[in-house]
Amino acid sequence: MIAYVTVGADDMALAKRFYSAFLPALGYGLKEGPEGLSYALPVEQGQFPILPDFYVKPTFDGKPASAGNGAMVAFEARTQNEVRTLHAAALAAGGFDEGQPGFRASYGPNFYVGYLRDPQGNKIALFSSDPNEPGRDG
Repeated sequence: MIAYVTVGADDMALAKRFYSAFLPALGYGLKEGPEGLSYALPVEQGQFPILPDFYVKPTFDGKPASAGNGAMVAFEARTQNEVRTLHAAALAAGGFDEGQPGFRASYGPNFYVGYLRDPQGNKIALFSSDPNEPGRDG
């Protein structure tokens, strides 16, 4: 099981604006500190954390942050409409479009996805695969 995912950022204020445009709508809470941004799903007392957590941090070596070639983090939305809404919110918050929300021929008939780049260039996917919603084929 993946416990956490970390991406680097040079501008924490810009990163916070981008990620806060959609992660709270997916249930993630934010803790902010000198080490960066920590987004996590809520945990009731006595329960185990729901993983993975998502962190946005300055680089440890002090060099500029860079996006991984081929790396992508995907967040699951509840509905196709939520994918569209959050994709638009992330774009308005400084993100860059990497693929408008919709179905892709190479994925299953219910996989609805939109792609973005955060202000640092990290690739992000927002997707829904609810079998109760209309699929690609109808």
